[in-house]
Amino acid sequence: MSKVKHLFWVSFLVGISTGLAVSFYVIFTKLISYTLYLGKPEETIPHLPFWYVAFVTTSSILMVNLIILHNEKAREYGVREIAQALEENRMTFNLGDLALKIVASALSIGSGFAVGNEGPSAAIGAMIAYRFHSLFKLPKELLKVLIGVGASSGIAAVFVSPITGIVFAVENVAYFLIKDFVGFMVIGSFSAFVVALNFLSPLIFNYSIGKQVQPDYLLSLLLFVPFITVAIYLYLLIRDRLLYFLSTTVQYRLSPFLKAAVISLVGGLTVAAVLKVSPYGGFSGHEVVEALINSKIHLPLLTLFLLAVLRIVANAVSLYSNAVGGLFITLMSIGALTGYAFAELITYLGIPVEPFYFAAIGAAVFVGVVMKIPFTAVVLALETTYDYNVVIPTGLVVALVGLMASATFELRKTFLRRPPKKEQAPSDT
Repeated sequence: MSKVKHLFWVSFLVGISTGLAVSFYVIFTKLISYTLYLGKPEETIPHLPFWYVAFVTTSSILMVNLIILHNEKAREYGVREIAQALEENRMTFNLGDLALKIVASALSIGSGFAVGNEGPSAAIGAMIAYRFHSLFKLPKELLKVLIGVGASSGIAAVFVSPITGIVFAVENVAYFLIKDFVGFMVIGSFSAFVVALNFLSPLIFNYSIGKQVQPDYLLSLLLFVPFITVAIYLYLLIRDRLLYFLSTTVQYRLSPFLKAAVISLVGGLTVAAVLKVSPYGGFSGHEVVEALINSKIHLPLLTLFLLAVLRIVANAVSLYSNAVGGLFITLMSIGALTGYAFAELITYLGIPVEPFYFAAIGAAVFVGVVMKIPFTAVVLALETTYDYNVVIPTGLVVALVGLMASATFELRKTFLRRPPKKEQAPSDT
């Protein structure tokens, strides 16, 4: 009973602390972005000279790489990776590590690199949970439970969506603890959500019609499955090929500082070029998702495809450059562009559909399939839209695309492992 009581209060404290820390981190990131680009980046970057944008991106990512050289813990780690390292005593965190993590990520995203703030938010929650675990001298077997509480609190805060935070933590780090300890994740997530709600704004779907379902979208949904499957394949192909090319280009015999300088220069100049083509090609992608699912902007079909390619390139270069951030919202933005483009295309071909629906479905499906978190994708769609016309298709399409991807992978493995056919000996007759 004493253990449960301690866990209750520590979960509450982790949730409150994480909500405050993540709210500060998101606001700090936006402040850096507005300061570096002299106003709202989407409005000011087209009017700024290229040399200025390139100086901002290059100098910012160089500072991030220098921070990582000084303290490896500022690098982007997955929550599962953090939990395992802490359990095995391979890593510890203090308040200085937490501060450097926030600064490195805020500089990365604020200067325009295409990574999201949900990864660092989950990591911030995990770090805070670890500190409370040490402070209260709780048993080691409860460490992973608290890491789950911290991660769920971080996601709940950054998306202002408590249930999404809980499901994300369960799918990523605490799936085997759900029966006994999910209640503490609920406490942490809702505490962080209540705090963040006072500082941050959630993604809102303005066209929700609740539980009213439109069955006439069935044909378009069936057509959307192969379309987004191809889009996911192309994303992975372009990203991985580009990462491989960039990684093999840099001379790894350079000193750590020179290597960081070269990586920063290549990354900074590339992201600056993307931003000058379109500011929507960089940054986390939150504005892209919000604009598309609410039809705040209407873009021609070619522009949608161009933006999707720009975001894929910017994301690959950001990962190569050691930008500190996650993939969640970045993948959502690429998925939203894909869904919106699909709707515009089939409408042009004579099957009229609302593009904002497919933007919302595409955003959830893309992140669910690529990150292999289907439950989180469905719950995020539910908490964002409260519309069955988005939630039900998201679940079905995530399942179908996931099965298609798995089947393709298994067929490829079977083909690669198949022994070569032996030549038959010539017959004597």
